[in-house]
Amino acid sequence: MAGLQGKVALITGSASGMGKKTAQRLAEKGVKIVINDIVSEKVDQTVKEFSAQGFEVMGVVADICKTSAVQEMVKSAVERFGSLDILVNNAGMERAGALRNLSETDWDLTVDVNLKGAFLCSQAAHGHMIEQGGGRIVNIASRAWLGGAGQAPYSSAKAGLVGLTRTLALELGRKGVTVNCIAPGLIHTPMWDELPEKNRLGFLAKQPMGKIGEDEDIANAVLFFLDDEASFITGQVFYVCGGRSLFAG
Repeated sequence: MAGLQGKVALITGSASGMGKKTAQRLAEKGVKIVINDIVSEKVDQTVKEFSAQGFEVMGVVADICKTSAVQEMVKSAVERFGSLDILVNNAGMERAGALRNLSETDWDLTVDVNLKGAFLCSQAAHGHMIEQGGGRIVNIASRAWLGGAGQAPYSSAKAGLVGLTRTLALELGRKGVTVNCIAPGLIHTPMWDELPEKNRLGFLAKQPMGKIGEDEDIANAVLFFLDDEASFITGQVFYVCGGRSLFAG
């Protein structure tokens, strides 16, 4: 990839949080952005904000767990911007709890959004990248893929995402498409702010660096994998977790 200027990036779950920050950073580099989320109001607001800053952006409200919705989203992006060079599978959610308390719905929803969605988006996007002679896929997993008490669906889905990353790297490497994975640890989000102080202190006590990360840290990691100087890196898991990956639990 000869620089980022003029490239086209589809980022799932990008109307808020880490996805939105990543989209912002890419837009500042001259990338044309496809904002995706399942909540139309959030998509509209983000597109409005980006447009006001002079960025080239479009919004697509789509459920990434549905094949037809994903295919239509990718088709719309290519029709609008003429190509699709970057896919960031960022959308995710978690249903947590002790094994005995989790329902089949908890499992299905968590696995569908975190793993099936990434599979469907990669499947729909990779053909366009191959036709263009290359592309980049970055999957947002989690340190939790190593295991976490009360996180059976989430840890399993994120472990699956790591496996998908490695498999696609093998399949698509000779086609000029790199596929890598970022595994965030605790990141400062509204959910973190809503936690009781004792919970926050408990989590911080397990952090080797004694602090949590910011959305910007994840965006920086994505940019690393998109840089020309990272063109020989594929199939890797890049931890952005303040050292939390050094032990599980």
